[in-house]
Amino acid sequence: MKVAVRSLCEFAARTGSLEYKHTPSPTADEGIRGHKTLQARRGEGYQPEYLLEGECQGILLRGRADGYQHGDSEPLLEEIKTHRGDLSRVGVGQRELHWAQLKVYGALLCLRDNLPRVRLRLIYYDLTRDQESPFEEILGRETLHDFLETLCTRYRDWHEQEQQHRRRRDQSLMALVFPYPAFRPHQRQLSETVYKSVCTSRSLLLEAPTGIGKTLGVVFPALAAMPRREIDRLFLLTARTTGRQLILDSLKLLSPEAESPQPLRILELTARDKACEHPDKACHGESCPLAEGFFDRLPAARQAAADALWLDREQLRALAAEHRICPYYLAQEMARWSDLVVGDVNHYFDQQALLYGLTRQNEWQVVPLIDEAHNLIDRARSMYSTQLNQAAIQQAGRDAPESLKKAFRSMQRAWRKLIDVHFDAEALSAEESVQRQLSSVPTELNGSLQRLVADLTDYMTEYPVVLELQAVLFDIIGFMKLAEQFGDHSLCTLSVTPSRGRGERRSPSATLALRNLIPADFLANRFSQARASVLFSATLSPGRYYQDLLGLPDQTYWQSVSSPFSPSQLDLRTLPVSTRFRDRTGSITPITRSIEQQYRAEPGNYLIYLSSFAYLDQLYSRFSQQNPDIPTALQTPGMSEQERLAFIERFRRDRGVVGFAVLGGAFSEGIDLPGDALVGVFIATLGLPPNDEFHEELAQRLQCRFGDGYAYTYLYPGLRKVIQAAGRLIRTSEDRGVIRLIDDRFGKPEIRRLLPSWWSEP
Repeated sequence: MKVAVRSLCEFAARTGSLEYKHTPSPTADEGIRGHKTLQARRGEGYQPEYLLEGECQGILLRGRADGYQHGDSEPLLEEIKTHRGDLSRVGVGQRELHWAQLKVYGALLCLRDNLPRVRLRLIYYDLTRDQESPFEEILGRETLHDFLETLCTRYRDWHEQEQQHRRRRDQSLMALVFPYPAFRPHQRQLSETVYKSVCTSRSLLLEAPTGIGKTLGVVFPALAAMPRREIDRLFLLTARTTGRQLILDSLKLLSPEAESPQPLRILELTARDKACEHPDKACHGESCPLAEGFFDRLPAARQAAADALWLDREQLRALAAEHRICPYYLAQEMARWSDLVVGDVNHYFDQQALLYGLTRQNEWQVVPLIDEAHNLIDRARSMYSTQLNQAAIQQAGRDAPESLKKAFRSMQRAWRKLIDVHFDAEALSAEESVQRQLSSVPTELNGSLQRLVADLTDYMTEYPVVLELQAVLFDIIGFMKLAEQFGDHSLCTLSVTPSRGRGERRSPSATLALRNLIPADFLANRFSQARASVLFSATLSPGRYYQDLLGLPDQTYWQSVSSPFSPSQLDLRTLPVSTRFRDRTGSITPITRSIEQQYRAEPGNYLIYLSSFAYLDQLYSRFSQQNPDIPTALQTPGMSEQERLAFIERFRRDRGVVGFAVLGGAFSEGIDLPGDALVGVFIATLGLPPNDEFHEELAQRLQCRFGDGYAYTYLYPGLRKVIQAAGRLIRTSEDRGVIRLIDDRFGKPEIRRLLPSWWSEP
């Protein structure tokens, strides 16, 4: 088993406390760019990313030093670490870790080339100031070898334990048995498709209807393929937190609590704000009691977690409490040692994704399994979009300490210059907001942004965290990261809102936004790094749409699994009424009449979906006025989690309720209402996004890139929401119900072709 040098050091060379203050560290991509900047400055004969390998105590070590230069007396090895702000914020523990990594490289070089000594140079590079801080030592072979021996001794027992765990895991998975006596109808076909995809290293887009048992049908064959294809990790990712418990419940079927449970280490990753026990404190030994001495207490907690195998949120919290360490960072540590990790899609796909970083660092063979994958396009667009708001920065500056006032004033001057460059006086005199689309990210803010980042970083190094200042810092850093990668995959807009403050000098406020349009350009590397990827959902048609927008490999295979349901279970009808914006007022009467007639004929629970809250309110008011005897439930904007649960609980508890909800919202997917909990669905919209300036620009970009701009922007996303909402109705082979599709366009052949093939003819 090969072990990355960095992984060895992170395991065996860390002691003391956590040292994460409330200032953002550079991302992996920023670090790479910083490394290349310095490497390009080095002289002739300098070799960047220098590969070193060797063996110590049976452990095969492998890693790349950032630079190597052959010298007349002794060769030079260089390690580069990027940071921002005052170097003193890099704590003692972090510096020791950095030196440990460099010393291991030195030991491997001396071992390979039989050298008496080597020159080691550790360089801290401040990205903000473009400033190098070098530290050098010349160390002999024996000193370096003794250091390496010490680390490997600490790691050896754990390494042997993990090898034994891997052997037990693989032996068990070779004999893995499906947890039920038989597969559900078409579930075997689904599982065979997943197994072949993983074994042939081909990514898969798998469309399978709700009720077929997708999660278990995907995870079971992926686990069976792990020992046969030497796969290190499975990542089971979801775009919706609400679906995570269903995933964990399915996994428990594969690892029951018995005398001999599956030797499979399963980890649930949760967001920091949900796992943190002290959200008001910095992740630093000087601030948080669970960060103080973290690495000194980590070995015992890590061993207990490894033995526990099942590591959901509650188990991790209990183990962390027992060992008095942070549960969030215990979970981060166990992500290195778990066979199957359950988490959000951002854990592998966003800019600072933990699982993606570990995969690259350790050269793992991984297979991401992405549930409800139809949501990944919108989630990824959100991950790679950001904005800066002048008013928010100005407000933070008003309450900032005096040492930061100058930087904030400079920032406001830069905003005014930016507005003057892109808007004339006539545009700014308008009462409504105005917006400009820019062909590139403007540079007027650059200098002030960099200065404010530097000053905020320095301030937060010395003083307790101020949440408003921290939010500004994170917003600026996030914007600058994406601005560096701006291209035709994204849209840059500058919006100005006139000030309406009474008695104040008229001063417009601006927002500079970067909105991602084509996430493929950011996600392609994530998919290429994986051995294979399996994306599964009830709605993944057409496959080419998802492959293009997500950046999946060219060899990606698309498969639609036959539905276990019969057209006889469904009474499908269309109502040819226009629900276009200009016709909505006239549509209220026929839609109300249709709902009332169906309810009076067959009382039960119904869900009515419309395209917007305004449209919903009109229909709800008319229906409730004309039918005061019919119990109703109404979705409202900004419902809390408790209110959403209460809405769904009414359908599970009561009968004869008519619910009104927005298509694409919280109640149009991810909820399970089998049997008579739901007997009918009305969908009074095609689900198309608004025909506004943004979507027209999106359509043009997608037309230029893929040649099908209208369908990619409007038709496919809209009908996906329709199919998802209708999917709330038929959940088992015993379910029966009615679907009413209300819009004259549902009668068009090109629309009908995009609806599920098993649906009955309307």
